[in-house]
Amino acid sequence: MASAATYREIRLMRSTLFRHALIGFVALLALAACHNKEQEQAAQPGGETPEAAVQQSVTLIKTGDFAGFWKHALPPADYATLRTDWPRQRPDQRPLTDEDRADFNAKLKEFTEPGAEDKLFAQAKPKLTQLQQEYNDQLPVLIGIMQGIAHAGIQQSKDMSAAQKKQAADIVNVVAPWAQQVNWFDQAKAKQSIGVLVSTARKLDLKGADQLRAMDFDIAMQKYHIGFLGLKEVLGIYGLSVDDTLNSVKVSTLENAYGYAHVKIDYTLLGKPISTESTLVRLDDRWYSEDMLHNVREAHARLNEPAPASSAPTPATSTPVMTVHAPAPASSARPPAKR
Repeated sequence: MASAATYREIRLMRSTLFRHALIGFVALLALAACHNKEQEQAAQPGGETPEAAVQQSVTLIKTGDFAGFWKHALPPADYATLRTDWPRQRPDQRPLTDEDRADFNAKLKEFTEPGAEDKLFAQAKPKLTQLQQEYNDQLPVLIGIMQGIAHAGIQQSKDMSAAQKKQAADIVNVVAPWAQQVNWFDQAKAKQSIGVLVSTARKLDLKGADQLRAMDFDIAMQKYHIGFLGLKEVLGIYGLSVDDTLNSVKVSTLENAYGYAHVKIDYTLLGKPISTESTLVRLDDRWYSEDMLHNVREAHARLNEPAPASSAPTPATSTPVMTVHAPAPASSARPPAKR
């Protein structure tokens, strides 16, 4: 019988893989990653039409241009604010400790030292064999449990809109059955994935946890580019193609009036159709995601809140934040949403 420590190890291992897959695909529909200078210069703020705004975001994601994505997703003033805010410390961010730095450096060394690929695979190989022998039959059940936990977390989230919750739930319902069928114990795939992770870690060229915290916008976008490409390659090894999903995106406008547009976004994930909806707002004759604009402005407001009078730390969830919405064009009012 497996020890409790081994059982915890597989739960952590599987939950991490599942969580990374879910987070990756939720984020891919809203974000991008790369540092292609020519593409960044070509990116224009917003889109001429609601459909063009969304399709251009998808194009930037497909090419991996994170910096260009943000330049496209935000009006110029908000983009400038995002760049300025990027290296600022969040109010709820705890200081790094010496233990944090030591742990980070130790893990970094594991993935970047000479011969890291062979060393890491030598460590993983007997563990994969053991886990396959002990938990191969139980893995689908464990993933099913994680699926239920993910659904509960989505429904309880206070930061997601109803549309975002539905999309996240739809993604979970597609990713979970896929994860149940994948042979996570396959040693050839594990070796290939380790090679990608090691290569990615070396390309990131990180010097320490303090450097990670202090990155400005441009450097961070370069690192995100590298990390994104590595994540995409690892997912592809296990049969989940990011490019296939992005190539399938189709956008249609459901409503367009008074400076607001409601669009439907259809795409396929692992061969399964998924639909979501998004609201865009027109500013200076360009179209932007209302949620994206709101989130960036809200984050800026949080950074500029006055420090609490008490010296005791205040939980982030206890501080009320004023909602900042994108303004509608002059002499217009937003129509009620159609149901």
